[in-house]
Amino acid sequence: MLGVPMNTTMKSNNNQFILTLTCKDGPGIVAEVTGALAHIGAFINELAQHSDTDTNRFFMRVDFTLQKTQLLGHELIAALGPIFERLGMEFNIVASHHKPRTLIMVSKLDHCLNHLLHRVRAGSLPIDVVGVVSNHPDLASMAEWYKVPYHVLPITPENKASQEKVLLNLVNGLHVELVVLARYMQVLSEDLCARLPHRIINIHHSFLPSFKGAKPYHQAYERGVKLIGATAHYVTSDLDEGPIIEQETARVTHGHTPDALVALGRDVESIVLTRAVRLHAERRVFLNGNKTVVFS
Repeated sequence: MLGVPMNTTMKSNNNQFILTLTCKDGPGIVAEVTGALAHIGAFINELAQHSDTDTNRFFMRVDFTLQKTQLLGHELIAALGPIFERLGMEFNIVASHHKPRTLIMVSKLDHCLNHLLHRVRAGSLPIDVVGVVSNHPDLASMAEWYKVPYHVLPITPENKASQEKVLLNLVNGLHVELVVLARYMQVLSEDLCARLPHRIINIHHSFLPSFKGAKPYHQAYERGVKLIGATAHYVTSDLDEGPIIEQETARVTHGHTPDALVALGRDVESIVLTRAVRLHAERRVFLNGNKTVVFS
């Protein structure tokens, strides 16, 4: 199966593309794929592969450049599709310059939002941020400074279902490909998660399940922890248990105050979330059951 992302005809200015595929593992797969690419005059810039012995699945990502100019999506399908389909592969080809249209969701904490928008402005995070959604108006000025539309959708127990419909209409209307929860402190419904499978990335501290609820860093301080960290994962209906994309830790000592732990934790959260979004945007993340294969 070949998917074409919205708002692109797959004609790249530099004729550079990214091929991702997965299939049942077996001999000769790499030879088949590279041979097919060579047949259409492709120059391979980067190739990563993994064979999972537990699931007997094969995963591959190829960044390639075509020497032939002006090659369009249907021509790539005609050239590569029959070979890959004969081998039972699930595959996707996108122009390497394509930036996923991204909606960021946030509540009142600004550290992850600011880090994401800064990286986008600096050109080091390949996403197209089409809007910010929040259940509070607090961060509207930050979004305005970055020239990103800001949408306030207050959430109460009574209006949650109707507001999620508004959110879904916004996702569809803006042709959103990726939703990023940048410390959005509301639990998404099971229905919304099902409608956007593996298109939502969340970030949280890595103290779960030990320190739940309010002030987890203060709880960690009281217990004298020596490591703090953050986890970025795809959102599923199982709260904070979706396939993990990226994690990081930082060492702390008895000299760290609760406020110092909070500050360090926010730095780690910002870095981990941005890494996860970049890995997803660059098509480096593959689902493998309840876990992921990540070509960093």
